[in-house]
Amino acid sequence: MSQVKVFPNNPFQENTHIIYDETGACAIIDPGMDNAAEQNAVVNFIKQHNLKPALLLNTHCHIDHILGNKFIFDMYGLKPQFHEGEVHLLEAGVAYAPQFGLRYEPSPVPEVFLGDEGTVCFGNTTLKLIFAPGHSPAHLCFYNEKDNFLIGGDVLFAGSIGRTDLPGGDFKTLIDNIEQKLLVLPDDCRVYPGHGPSTTIGQEKLTNPFLV
Repeated sequence: MSQVKVFPNNPFQENTHIIYDETGACAIIDPGMDNAAEQNAVVNFIKQHNLKPALLLNTHCHIDHILGNKFIFDMYGLKPQFHEGEVHLLEAGVAYAPQFGLRYEPSPVPEVFLGDEGTVCFGNTTLKLIFAPGHSPAHLCFYNEKDNFLIGGDVLFAGSIGRTDLPGGDFKTLIDNIEQKLLVLPDDCRVYPGHGPSTTIGQEKLTNPFLV
C-alpha cells in the first residue's frame, strides 16, 4: 500500500509530496523547497523511513513547484519527469524567481518526458497519468488507482480550482478537464492538491462553487 507525506513549502505554501510503499521506493512530486530548513525536512523524512528515491515528478513547471528540482537532483541523482509542453515554463523560472524574492537554482532538463497518458511505476506503486491542462499548458495529475488517491497539482483544490490568468491558462479548458477526467474518479478518491488541504472527489462535486 502506498502512503503520501505532504510538506508545505516556500512562500506560496506549495505542497511537496512524497509517495512511498512497502518496498521503500519513493517518488518525490513537485519539490518546492526554498530554504535549508525545508530541504532538511524532506531529506530527514526520507532517511528516517529508509526510503530510496526512485522518481522526481512535476505536475507542471510553475516556479513554486520546481524550486527544489536541482536540490533533489544533487542529492539523489534524479532528473525531473514532466510533460514536454511545460518546458518553456521550466526555462522561464530563472526570470520569474527574482520577482518573487525566491532563490532558484535552475532545474535539470528531463531525459524522459511524460505523455498525455500512460503510467509511471516505482516499487510496487503505479501512477496513472491524467493530462489536465488549463492551469498550465500541459499539466499532469498522477492517479494511484489501487489506493485511490490523486496527486492533483494545481487543477482542483478543496473548494476551488487552479487559477487560469497565468500564461498558458484557460478557464474553459480547465473546467472541461476537471469534469471529464477528475470527477469521473470514485467519490471517495482522496485528492492531494498543490496547495491547501486534501479533499475528495465526492466532496468537490457537492460543494465546490466552480463545479456545482
